[in-house]
Amino acid sequence: MNDQGRATIEQVQAWWTKFKKDGDEATRNCLLEHYLPIVKYTAERLHNKLPGEVEVDDLISSGVFGLLDAVKAFDTSRGVKFETYCAQRIRGAILDELRALDWVPRLVRRRASKLNAATGALEAQLGRKPNEKELAGRMKLTIKDFRKLQRDAHATSFVSLSRKWFESDSRDICELDILEDCSSEDPILCAQQKDLKELLTRGLSRAE
Repeated sequence: MNDQGRATIEQVQAWWTKFKKDGDEATRNCLLEHYLPIVKYTAERLHNKLPGEVEVDDLISSGVFGLLDAVKAFDTSRGVKFETYCAQRIRGAILDELRALDWVPRLVRRRASKLNAATGALEAQLGRKPNEKELAGRMKLTIKDFRKLQRDAHATSFVSLSRKWFESDSRDICELDILEDCSSEDPILCAQQKDLKELLTRGLSRAE
């Protein structure tokens, strides 16, 4: 190891030689640990382009599997730098996992886009919000199929209640914190009603 605790070039080459010779698991783990920063770097770069619902740790976990596959498949005799080779495998593994986790089918997303486009076009044409019959007609759908498309399209707009909105000095403010609780009483209205009741009570007392 060098002064920064990183393996030297000679040590890494020795690990590769030993691993490719006998497939030693401990040596493989040394290689994985050595190249783990590439996984973290790739995951963090991809995470910057993704919605807040996606956790960077999940991307890193997927990337580790890509790194593992790269270590197993890498041919040291080809003279290619492993860093270049594994970066593509890591990125591919992360993207594969993201596609697998995408619970909104691509076809539904395309239909949702068409619904938004049809709504915008009819609003511009009619000068008002179109009804479902008008939208179904423009999209050449039956009312039944149109309603199903609407339900599917709404699925694309769901958000996580734990998504961060902004940070304060004391804690993060999430989606759940700013949702209106329709079942709770309005504190301002309650205070106004209380003041009005007291005024009416005092007025009755003076009249008596």
